[in-house]
Order: sequence, then C-alpha cells, then structure tokens
Amino acid sequence: MPLRAKQATFFVAKLVLSIGVLIYLVHRLDLDQLRANLFAVDPAMFLFALALIGIQTLISNSRWMLIMRSLDVSIEWLAGLRILMISLWFNQLLPSSAGGDVVRVWLLRRRGVQWSQAVRGVMADRFTALLCLVALMVAGLPFLFTRVHNSAADLAIGGLAAAGVAGTIFLLTLDRWPARITEFGPMPGFVRFGTLVRYLLLGFRQRELLFGSAIVIHLLTVASCFVLAMGLQAKLSVFDAFVFFPPVILLTAIPISISGWGVREGAMVACLALAGVSPAKALAISLLLGVIGVIIGVAGGIVWLASPERGRFTAAQAVALAEDASAPLLDAGAEQDSEMRSRP
Repeated sequence: MPLRAKQATFFVAKLVLSIGVLIYLVHRLDLDQLRANLFAVDPAMFLFALALIGIQTLISNSRWMLIMRSLDVSIEWLAGLRILMISLWFNQLLPSSAGGDVVRVWLLRRRGVQWSQAVRGVMADRFTALLCLVALMVAGLPFLFTRVHNSAADLAIGGLAAAGVAGTIFLLTLDRWPARITEFGPMPGFVRFGTLVRYLLLGFRQRELLFGSAIVIHLLTVASCFVLAMGLQAKLSVFDAFVFFPPVILLTAIPISISGWGVREGAMVACLALAGVSPAKALAISLLLGVIGVIIGVAGGIVWLASPERGRFTAAQAVALAEDASAPLLDAGAEQDSEMRSRP
C-alpha cells in the first residue's frame, strides 16, 4: 500500500474511533442530562480551570526552552512561547496529533536551528512530559490499590503504568543493546533520542528544574480537571483526582484518535466511575476539558495570524506536514551524538 494511502487509512481509523466512542457514550446517556451538566458548570470554576491550563502552557514553554538550551540552541522565551502557541493551534487544525510538533520543527528551522536539534528538542519535550506522567501514575498506584477493590481496574491501570515504565527503560538503555537490534531500520534514530533523554535525566545541570516543571504541568492538568468536577458539583476528592486523572491524561496522549477526542472521554468515564462519579458528569468534565484545549488552540491561531511566517506557509504545506507527521522524525542527523555522550 502506498504511503499516502496508509496515512489516509490511519487518519480515517482515528476519526472513526473518536466519533464511534463519542456516539457510544452519548447513546448510553440521557442527552438532556448531559446538556444540563455541560451548562450547569460554575462559570467561575470554568474560567479558573482555563487559567490553570494557561499557566500550564507558560510553564511548558519554560521547560521546552531548558531542553533547547541543553542542545546549545538559544531562543528567547517569548519567541518560544509564540512557536508553542502556534503548534497548539495546528494540533487542533491538522488531522495528525503530531502535526503541531512538526510545525514547531518547521518554525525552528525558519529561525536557523539545525534539523537534528529542532527534532530532538521537540521529541525530548514530549518524552520528558510522558516520563513524568508515568512517574505520577506509579506514585499513585499504592493509593489506587487501597481505594479501588476492582481487580480488573487495578490490572488495567497497573498494566498501563508498568508498560510506561518498561517503555522508558527500553528507550533509555537502547544504546546498550546488541547491534543487530539497534542498527535495524529506524532504530539508530531511537538510540540517539534515548541518549539525549538519558543525558537530560542524569547529566543535565538543571534536570531537577526540568523534570520538576514537567510534574507541575501534569498536576496543573489534574487540578484543572478537579476544578471542573467541583464546578459540576461532582463528588470527587483531591485524593481521587490525583489517582484517577493521570491515567486519563496518559491514554489521551496515545495517538490513536483525533486530538485525543473519544479516548479521553471513554477513559474519563471509566476511571471516574471507580470514584463514584456518574457517567454524565464524567463525560461533561472531559468535554469541558476538551473545550478548554480548543480555546487555547484558538489563542494560538490568533498568534499565527499575526506571525510573519504565515505568508510563507501555504495550505498545501500544512497538508504535507500533517502527512509527514507520521514519518520517523527521530531519523535526524547524528552530528551531536558524540557531544551528548561525552557531556558529564
């Protein structure tokens, strides 16, 4: 099957999954009840949740700037924020969940950043966030097992955390594996990326700030979800929020749906049911969180409209970037490999 056909098939599959899960969830609920929940949210709480996600975006930019500095790339904080906001807009606009990341790489290249540095900086930013999210899930497992007496749920969430830990260990130690594995296909790119992440984790001078900020970012998402739950008068404790929201965030990050829609709603309903939250309220929390994401994305769209690069970016280029987003971005140049390995 040609690459273009494979990409189209993958996109259609993600679209069907997103729409299918949403239809299934809505079909099980009373639409009037769902509508009542959506419009019953306390406006002050919704704005508070929006503000928390806005603060999260600012901290995310600072984390990304730290990573770029580790690659000897100096970008002004405001310039980085502009690029990040534009990428959030394209995350909403492009069919691929990686579209915004590819746009980030493109904008960095427009500023003269080398391809390998741009790709590694964006990918390391993503993986740093994922690594800290897995750490939060692992930290919450003991509380989960004491809170939930459902073996299937314990197995599912525990298995998800275990898979995250195993994947992290695999990536960080990939350069120590036999050559017949590490030299196969796209594996050299993953080896180089794993080396960079290990350096950030063990050798980067500001690693505490880097990973501390990543954890704060996830806690802000948890806090935003909790605030929305309070705005809907859902009976959810802070303890429950810490235990049940990180798995939802992790599942949403898996690129099997359109911008997480559908997967986030299904995971939210399933996880919050373990805390005694009704499906209607859980679905409303997820949809409101999605609306906040759209609002932040639209703010990025306004930044894009004022961006000097917009005149050099055509619709055809946007489609091409979306299609290329599924390509192995890790297969960047290796000119910095020896430097990464030699740093203390």
